Amino acid sequence: MKLKIVSLILLSCLTMQVSAQDVKNHNLEVAKNLEIFNAIYKNLDLMYVDTLDANTVIGTGINAMLRSLDPYTEYYPEEKQKDLKLLMTGKYAGIGALVRYHQKLKRVVIEEPYAGMPAAEIGLKKGDIILQIDDTLMTDKTVSYVSEHLRGDAGTTFVLKIQRPSTGKKMTFKITRRSIKMPEITYYGMRPNGIGYINLNTFTGEPSKPMRRAFLDLKKRGATKLILDLRGNGGGSLAECVDIANMWIPQGVTLVETKGKIRRANSEYKTRLEPVDTLMPLVILVNNETASASEIVSGSVQDLDRGIIIGTRTYGKGLVQIPNIEVPYNGNLKLTTSKYFIPSGRCIQAINYKHTSGGYKEHVPDSLTRVFYTKKGREVRDGGGIMPDIEVKPDTMANITLYLDRIDSTETVLDYVVDYIAKHPTIAPAKDFHLTDADYADFKQRVVKAGFTYDQVSKKQYEELVKVAKFEGYYDDARAEFEALKAKLDHHDIARDLDLHREEIQHMIEQDIISAYYYQEGQMEAALQHDKTLKEAERILNTPGEYERVLSPSKNENNQ
Repeated sequence: MKLKIVSLILLSCLTMQVSAQDVKNHNLEVAKNLEIFNAIYKNLDLMYVDTLDANTVIGTGINAMLRSLDPYTEYYPEEKQKDLKLLMTGKYAGIGALVRYHQKLKRVVIEEPYAGMPAAEIGLKKGDIILQIDDTLMTDKTVSYVSEHLRGDAGTTFVLKIQRPSTGKKMTFKITRRSIKMPEITYYGMRPNGIGYINLNTFTGEPSKPMRRAFLDLKKRGATKLILDLRGNGGGSLAECVDIANMWIPQGVTLVETKGKIRRANSEYKTRLEPVDTLMPLVILVNNETASASEIVSGSVQDLDRGIIIGTRTYGKGLVQIPNIEVPYNGNLKLTTSKYFIPSGRCIQAINYKHTSGGYKEHVPDSLTRVFYTKKGREVRDGGGIMPDIEVKPDTMANITLYLDRIDSTETVLDYVVDYIAKHPTIAPAKDFHLTDADYADFKQRVVKAGFTYDQVSKKQYEELVKVAKFEGYYDDARAEFEALKAKLDHHDIARDLDLHREEIQHMIEQDIISAYYYQEGQMEAALQHDKTLKEAERILNTPGEYERVLSPSKNENNQ
């Protein structure tokens, strides 16, 4: 027994010695490399052929070092503190409008004024061409340059000159910048059969307050089931997401733990309040842009079997940052300090950032993920985001629609929408608005007349197939078939393609028009009419026994 105790003591001492030696070696490596970096820059500054800008050169080195770790560890020097504030609070001072570059005009234009913001209040409209801000002409300026001049300190006033494309008239406005904070809830309302719907777009700021108000309002209006839409929600505050989940989960339940290298990075987040409703059937909609705090809410609800997750696999951000570590000269470091773990014990981080020479990243393959179990015993996995209980893949956008929406140098869609708005002072309610056959025929004629073209994926694939066939020696034997296929692909009829994909192209145009009259809220309300993920959620909630069936473990899981 004494020998065993002595052996344990010796082993403990040896481990402590090795650990101390590791720390000493690590500190030596840090000091050595800092000395090398310092020496290299001193020599560059002293002897390099051109005079160096220290902020640029050393800043590049700092940013490269941080990029080798993960995308979330970032340095914010003094001049970028506004960017950090926007990231942390979601607030900035400006006019409250989205701007974009008009490829045909080669000017920056108003894309979308936001409801209740200065831009909308003074009457700016979609497509207005920005000519001048105070004494600065905006000719040949980039979107970022124009945006920087539109923003400023809250309460400051400036003069904006624009040209309205529908009339050609130049107009001057005096605008006072305000603190701009986009609403956390884009839209909420009642669906058929007592289903309430809430679209929450961020966990930045204090979204738990409007969420609670919206949920209570829906209950007053007769909601007996709830759909929470977290698609596209990139996350925000840990504390806020816990308070939101707390509306459906009892008080005192641990929803998330953070674990890091240092003790202060370790935290436990429990529900603090009495819940609003622990029994109402709950469905959460997710997609590949549902991240961070959104994954904590959806993952916790899944782990505790409190609701059903529908959609596609989430982003998989299981890393936690401290956003405001002070560095000299009024800078800040946003630093990844820990990983978070949800109630089943799993971490849903999808990317393994390797801290090797130069740094690289890799997705955790499904074969290396581990099985965990929900409260009722259903299987869930770590390492790849939140897998929905029911997967509903979104429809893929046709190539012609993608080009019209994002790449079209003729800007036919934007110009059509601007003209439509000018001719129609009002339109039908958002959920009832549709273009007529005559409207779409007019749009189609404009597209053809503008000389719009787009790359056909099928044609690119054909060219690759020809290369491979020639390389493998099969082309000559099948030349006639290849030439026949080429002739069909070359018969590129834009009008035919516009008819073939009319439904999704028309829906895209209608969304743009609706946003000009009813802003983002109306746009969301209209979009729900075509949302197949939402329709699947409603089917689950409206089918007797289906909700309970999804939440029940399979026989194989019961045998674990």
